[in-house]
Amino acid sequence: MKISLNPDKEIVKTVKLGLEKKGGYCPCKVGKNEDIKCMCKEFRDQINDPNFEGFCHCQLYYKSK
Repeated sequence: MKISLNPDKEIVKTVKLGLEKKGGYCPCKVGKNEDIKCMCKEFRDQINDPNFEGFCHCQLYYKSK
């Protein structure tokens, strides 16, 4: 398993700006709670799935097998 940033530098820049504005919380989701603090619970759960390969919800991270 390997986790890497999206190779599209514009997406990374945009998402990181959003994270900065929301204090580390997912810029793609409404509200602020620990489940949406980056790296969000949704992606952490996906990481734990050995069959999952793909991007997190915000497209910032990519998990490869």
